[in-house]
Amino acid sequence: MSNATTTLQAIIFDVDGTLADTEEFHRQAFNEAFAEHGINWHWSPEEYTELLTTSGGRERIRAYAEAHLLPRPDNVTLRELALKLHTHKSAIYRDKLVNGHIGLRPGVLRLLQEARQAGLHIALATSSSTFNVETLLLHALDRPLRDYFETVVTSDTVVDKKPSPAVYQFTLAELGLAPDECIVIEDTASGNRAARAAGLKTVITTHRFTRHHDFSGASLVLDQLGAPDDAFEVQAGNSHGASYVDLRLLDALLTGTMDPLADSWPDEPIVMAK
Repeated sequence: MSNATTTLQAIIFDVDGTLADTEEFHRQAFNEAFAEHGINWHWSPEEYTELLTTSGGRERIRAYAEAHLLPRPDNVTLRELALKLHTHKSAIYRDKLVNGHIGLRPGVLRLLQEARQAGLHIALATSSSTFNVETLLLHALDRPLRDYFETVVTSDTVVDKKPSPAVYQFTLAELGLAPDECIVIEDTASGNRAARAAGLKTVITTHRFTRHHDFSGASLVLDQLGAPDDAFEVQAGNSHGASYVDLRLLDALLTGTMDPLADSWPDEPIVMAK
């Protein structure tokens, strides 16, 4: 895509909940790992919605244990327990990806294809592990998706988890681009805050676990990326008549022809149409 017609040079995607609706697989894997280790923890969908405000599986386990003062096996530190549980949980999650053959969220493949055809850079920036990401990219469709992404930055590359901007700052450095040349697709409040702290504009695609998050500062909040025959639902922001996310809309958001959300979020929760 030529600089003569647009400033958009790259799209940076989050992974879990953004590329694919993986969060329910993660929730189930956590609960199975707890049960197999004889720990009487069970994260309901409602609890997991709150837990997703903490990025990183090990961090989520530690935060939950600390908040609830839950017992743990003797002579095992909380850090050791979290690592052990998360390692087992990740193996269960990857098995679910392989056996469940999860698909991409609506509009993702279309946008990837449009971006690659236009010559844009495409990157992933996630708090997930490289192994989990590679497994998802291998099994999300009938053919591997890895070749779409020029840059993949994971928790194995950048230790600080979202909402730290580190993963996005590192991704920008890898791409050799400035924040005003890129736009981010995210799904959580922590991801939105991380990207915004790195100076990046964001488009949010929510799901059952994040639709009530605070997305202050995002340029647009939607239920999905949409398609020509499957319009997105605008939850906040102004799509200026667009019904699906394409490169023209992303460039318009990036160049400021569409107003970003105000710094305050609506008092009433956003309810998606059924």
